[in-house]
Amino acid sequence: MEPQSHGSLLKEPAPAPGGNFQRSPVYTYLLRAGPRLKPLQQAHAHIITLGCGSSRSLLTKLLTLACNAGCSIAYTHKIFLSVPNPDAFLFNTLIRSTSRFQHLSANALYYYSCMIMCKVEPSNYTFTSVIKSCTSLLSWKHGRIVHGHVLVNGYGVDVYVQSALVAFYSKVGQLSDAGKVFEKMPERSAVAWNSLISGYEQHGLAKEAIELFDRMRETGSVAPDTTTFVVVLAACAQLGELGLGRWVHDCVVENGLVMTVVLGTALINMYVRCGDVKKGREVFDSMRERNVVAWTAMISGYGANGYGPEALRLFDEMKMSGVSPNSVTFVAVLSGCAHAGLVDEGRRLFASMKEEHSLIPGVEHHVCMVDLLGRAGLLSEAYKFIQESVPPHPAPAIWTAMLGACKMHKDFDLGAEVAEHLLAVEPENHGHYVLLSNIYASAGRMDRVEMIRDKMIHKSLRKQVGYSIIEIDGRSYLFSMGDKSHPESNAIFNYLDELMSKCAEVGYVSVLELAMHEVEEEEREYALRYHSEKLAIAFGLLKTAPGSTIRVVKNIRMCEDCHSAIKYISFVTGREIVIRDKLRFHHFKDGSCSCLDYW
Repeated sequence: MEPQSHGSLLKEPAPAPGGNFQRSPVYTYLLRAGPRLKPLQQAHAHIITLGCGSSRSLLTKLLTLACNAGCSIAYTHKIFLSVPNPDAFLFNTLIRSTSRFQHLSANALYYYSCMIMCKVEPSNYTFTSVIKSCTSLLSWKHGRIVHGHVLVNGYGVDVYVQSALVAFYSKVGQLSDAGKVFEKMPERSAVAWNSLISGYEQHGLAKEAIELFDRMRETGSVAPDTTTFVVVLAACAQLGELGLGRWVHDCVVENGLVMTVVLGTALINMYVRCGDVKKGREVFDSMRERNVVAWTAMISGYGANGYGPEALRLFDEMKMSGVSPNSVTFVAVLSGCAHAGLVDEGRRLFASMKEEHSLIPGVEHHVCMVDLLGRAGLLSEAYKFIQESVPPHPAPAIWTAMLGACKMHKDFDLGAEVAEHLLAVEPENHGHYVLLSNIYASAGRMDRVEMIRDKMIHKSLRKQVGYSIIEIDGRSYLFSMGDKSHPESNAIFNYLDELMSKCAEVGYVSVLELAMHEVEEEEREYALRYHSEKLAIAFGLLKTAPGSTIRVVKNIRMCEDCHSAIKYISFVTGREIVIRDKLRFHHFKDGSCSCLDYW
């Protein structure tokens, strides 16, 4: 937060009397030099030549311009040392000027420490700028020290300082401290609300972000602005809350807010991450201005939802429009190729990164290529790619993609070899053990399954509990496997049983090998039938109007049996069902899935 001057509320110390220097030729020369290093150095020389080297007013102006020019700390420090008896105005000018630029934030802390050592009293103006620098540096340690100084100097209830502290603690992830400062504020500005909402969203607490947004609306003291809506849309995207996202979109239109690139991109991201790609494209097409981030959001949306060819077409359209793709764009389009099985196109795009765009492939791009080749069954080529094209000591994500491909295509020997590499670099990741266990189970190597489980028990590692969320009439409902906590669980379970019987009549057969291997076949079928996404879908079918789309968000990857079952459910009910799992979207309609069973 950069405070503006508001009368007596936020005071910037006035400059000390220094004569009518603003009329002097040297001052005019400084103004002409502006924030440019070489002209400033020439002006500095003139100041010294004319005997004004001790003029605090002139040196303060010189320092301000030098900071705005981004001059090195060495040069500004040299000027600073020549200032006789630096006052509060000089320090505040320096701290404010340097805090405006992220790469100069450390300089702001340096000048603040000089201010303290010179026993010059800081003001709320000082603290807001210094805290802003701590935020830019993500320096929790320095921010805590400055917070202590704030309290000692009696600015603990200053609204501007409090807003800066809320922004600081939110940014560094200390949300408990941010909340404490927020609750003590006598009045809360839009900056304070937005900072805390953003802090929750950026640190994975989207539900808390939306709850705070609801509280902001209920209080009515501050109206949500564009920044608020952008953050809330990001939270909706995290949770898959399409209903609230649509409401925010309506608010934007009704309030006549300007559809900026940032706001438009947030809307695109919300819609595509909630599975409504068509609406996302409508927003994209309505934008007057699109930067590379907006293009990338739409390309990523197509890819994640299984529309690989559309992602490629939009990528080509972006280049034709004169917008150059960046490394994130390539991750989006390569991922789309991987999910759609577009191997040749993916190879061509990967090669074009260096050849046409001078971009060096990173870990994410290598993961996409291994995923692309592995999904297509080209396991030898994928493994060779890791050995020859990936830098030494491949990242765990690369081995994870390779291991997933081995499981998909039932190459158990190569899978075991890849798992050794993976567990060597991430021995505490429970997901790797689960995936390896599934590979051995599919191969019938129950001795190996038991060995893996023993290792997990020894390391106190547990498999992540799966859950699914469905939104009905603006309210979210969470289900876990076999969950009977819902007040209507009997109706849900009975309806699901009827549904699965209808699916069996038209050809559905449960994939029992994916259930727990140590239980009897009948028990395994029970365990599969009541997976969380099936319960959520059954509840949604009971509670929504015929013909409406069912949308479910799952926190882990959907299993093969659920994928098969939901295809049949979409057929027997005539409903479109959209599932967002950990990896991608699945759009089920008339007995088929948008992924074409390529997942």
